[in-house]
Parts: sequence; C-alpha cells; structure tokens
Amino acid sequence: MTSAPRDPPPFASVLDALPTGILLIEPPGTVAWANPAYFATTGRSASMIGQDFHTILEEDGTWSRPIGTAVDAALTTGAPASFTGVRARYRDRPGGVYLDVDVRPMGGTDAPPHRVVLLVRDVSDRIDDAQRARLFYEAFRTSTNPMQLTDARGVMVDVNPAFERIYGYAREEAVGRKPNLIRSRHTPSEVYDQMWSQLLAPDRGYWSGEILNRDRAGRERPVILSITAIRAPNGAITHYLGVAVDLSQQRSWELQAAHGDRLASVGQLAAGVAHEINTPLANILLVAESLKRRSTDPWVRSRLETMAGQVEIAAGIVRGLLDFARRDDPHMAEVDLTSVVQGTVEFLRGKQSVDLELVEDLPDAPVPVLGDRGQLIQVVTNLLNNAADAMEGKGTIRLEVRRRGDRGEISVLDTGPGIPPDVLPRIFDPFFTTKGEGQGTGLGLAICHGIVASHHGTLSARNVPGAGAEFLVSLPIAPREPGAPSPAPDG
Repeated sequence: MTSAPRDPPPFASVLDALPTGILLIEPPGTVAWANPAYFATTGRSASMIGQDFHTILEEDGTWSRPIGTAVDAALTTGAPASFTGVRARYRDRPGGVYLDVDVRPMGGTDAPPHRVVLLVRDVSDRIDDAQRARLFYEAFRTSTNPMQLTDARGVMVDVNPAFERIYGYAREEAVGRKPNLIRSRHTPSEVYDQMWSQLLAPDRGYWSGEILNRDRAGRERPVILSITAIRAPNGAITHYLGVAVDLSQQRSWELQAAHGDRLASVGQLAAGVAHEINTPLANILLVAESLKRRSTDPWVRSRLETMAGQVEIAAGIVRGLLDFARRDDPHMAEVDLTSVVQGTVEFLRGKQSVDLELVEDLPDAPVPVLGDRGQLIQVVTNLLNNAADAMEGKGTIRLEVRRRGDRGEISVLDTGPGIPPDVLPRIFDPFFTTKGEGQGTGLGLAICHGIVASHHGTLSARNVPGAGAEFLVSLPIAPREPGAPSPAPDG
C-alpha cells in the first residue's frame, strides 16, 4: 500500500530550476517528491511518486541494491553515502548513462527516522572522457614505436616501454629530462631549428622528418620522428607528443643489399681484369723460365727465380679474383650443419699449429639446412684459417653449431685480439685486408659473404668482450613435410 504524495517542499520552484536531479524520500521508504531534473536525468516518470522504493527492483542504476541499502541506512541511522559512476541502462543512450548519486539524510543523526534526499548528476561525459583517456594511454603504452610526452618547456613527463626498449633508458631515468638525452651530434642543428619553427607556428603545430638519435650504448639510430603540439582550448601549447619509427633494421637491410650489389659489380670487374692479366703473366713466366734454362750465371738465375715467384703470387691473386667473380650457383640439397663442421675439422686436422686448440660444441640432433656442402665447407675453412691467423697460431678456437628458432647457426669464436672498430664495418669488403703485404688478397671473407648470401643466409662479425672475434653464419632451416625423417649425416 502506498501513501499519498506529500506537498512539495519549501523552495520547490527553486529546486525545479536546478540541473541536479533531486528526490525526496519519507520514512519508511516512500518516494515523496522529485524535481524535473531527476526525471530528465534518470528517464523515470512521475508515476513513481508515492511508491515505496523497495518495490523498485534493479540490477544497476539509481535503485540498485547497494544504493537501496544506503537509503535504508540513511533513513534509520542518518548515515550519508556517495556513489560515483553508477551505470544506468534505462535511458536511450548507447552504452547507457553514468550517474553520481549522493544519499543525504535531512536532520541530525540523533533523531531517527529521517527524511532522505537523493542527489543525482549525469556524469556520462566525464566517464566517457576517462574511458577514452585510458584507451589512449593504453595505446601509448603498448605502441611498438617509441613515444615521449613532454611539457611546454620540452621536459619529458612520460615515455612508453618501446622508448625504454629501443633507447635503453628506463622510464624513471627519462622522465624529468629533455629529449636531448637521446640527441645525436650527427643531426644538424638546422633540423632542430626547422622543427621548432613548425611546432610553434599557430597555423601548423607539427613536424615530421628523419633524424639520428643515440641510444644509451652510444649507437646511432636513424628514426622518422613526428612531433605534434598539444594545445589548450585557448590555443596555448601545453605538451608535445613525439612518435618515432626506428629505421635501424631497415638501414641494415639496405646496407646488406648495397653490399651485395657492390660485390656483384666488383665481381664483374674482377673477372674482366683477371682474364686480361692472365695472358701477360703467363708470357712473363715463360720468358723467365726460358732465360733460366739458357743462363748459368747464379746471380741471373736467382733473379729469375724471384721473378717467377712474384708471378706465381700474382697468378694466385688472379685465381682469387676468378673465384670471387665466378659465383657458381650452389647445388642445393638438405645437409646437416653438424656434418659440415665435422667434415671441415677432419679436412684441417693435423694442419694447424700444435699451439692452437680447436674446441667443438656440436648438438646431438641434426641441424638441417638447404645448401651446397662443398661451398659451406669452404666458408667454414676460411673462417677457421682467418681465426688461426688472427691469433698467430696460438690460442683457442671455439666452433659451435646450434639451432635457434627457424635458423641454423655456425659460430667461430677465437681468443685473438678482436677486430678494430674502424675495421669492423669493412670486414667483408673485397680487397680489404689487415694482413701484411703479400699475405692476403682481401677476397676470402668477401667470397664467404657471397656464398652465404646465395644460400639466403647472413654472415656477420662482432667482438666478444673477454674473448676475441666471432663470425656467425646463419642459414634458414630446411623446410620439411610433417613426419619426414631427419637427414642422415652426410659424409
């Protein structure tokens, strides 16, 4: 049974004009009065006036169980309560509406029962803004591109995990510092002048371009950087958002491609030069041998032998040029990298210095790749010989075969002095050598690089702290039908 509606409270005309929804509840729970804003905010109708609120059953909204319990407590004990962001579904709005609900008793706590006033405010826009902010921050946090947010002074207030990963600085190290933390001295100052000119321009407010940054280890990182000025409603700049695309891997691929093109061009030139030189070398050798047979003078014969020796050295260089230029297509078959290494070691056994130790680290399971066994043995042989030369025949070479994901790897690690930093970028260039005059043509590593590239693999070199130099051959694992047997060791 419902009681008759009560008269409107004093100042009802004033309350009717308020944008906040107001509902009056009389003990023991009768809905006595509500202003127009209450009905507009909640979507309720005036038919609820005179009802006992306990008969209004909802899973959410202004009469959900927690709010009903709070109203009962306010009626009996005078305890106030507040609920923020209450989701209500009964208004025609996608996703419902969100309300802040305050339960306020009228009168002191020492004289129950009390009247209770419900204050209801629509905060859907605030909740939507908060949800959008969370969504945008999650996008900032999970982006694979390094991002930084700076204030109007250019001081970083946040960086994302990609920034930490690529540049090597933890968030707490970057926040509070300016982006010149990662600035490279190789980026011209004119670039930054143009950047700030465009960012501060009222009709623009953004800049994009390619620059060099520097990570914590001192490595230069080419990036495409885009910066946007964030403005307040009055047009004042409050923050800058920078988003970078790391081009390091792309530049590495471009350098490898350019290196391959350069090797191919040099190979074509080398083939032509070698054929032109072979004929006069052969004629010089024939003349020297003829004069040697005709002369009995020891001094003349000694000089002719020296000449013949020098011709042989030149002929060896020509043969190297032809090997470099020939680039026969590999005869591809499935081979086991472990067997390749074992075959190489067997071939070299007994030829190395007694002061040279060769340590093999080979897996139990085969490491199958598609390749030309003979050419791969040539690569490993060359790498082992180079390692022995670098250590001058004294030290340890660690030869390891391993499988890493979908790649098979051969690592040749020596205990020599390592590769000078200025030499490392040129180590695979043709005709580049660190050996003394007459001791190397500078073609061995270039030929190895070409062979590995023809196998769709990579050959890289690096210095290992505490050891020496490591050369790493990486080749794709041979594809195999499901259930196919592993390759048998090829001897």
